Amino acid sequence: MELQLEQTNANNILENNNYVMLDFYADWCGPCQTLLPTIHKLADELEDTITIKKVNVDENQELAAKFGIRNIPSLIFFKNGQVIDKHTGLITEKNLRNKIERLQ
Repeated sequence: MELQLEQTNANNILENNNYVMLDFYADWCGPCQTLLPTIHKLADELEDTITIKKVNVDENQELAAKFGIRNIPSLIFFKNGQVIDKHTGLITEKNLRNKIERLQ
């Protein structure tokens, strides 16, 4: 499954999926790279429950600005296209999994 989200398909993803988590990151960001294996693992394991996409802030500055991203990594959680929660900084796999489960 392709995890990368581009500005051009962002609205389509948010409007056509009940639950979405966007991971705003940059290739040069150490904490972002630390979180990356967890993002990939949960995207595979929870694909029937939540749509997980990565957004490179350097390549998608408009999308990052739209959601007020000031620090990375930043995770934004959506339900039916509306923001329902946010998290900034590193998070353990267990805590992220719990957060996803609580939001549904």
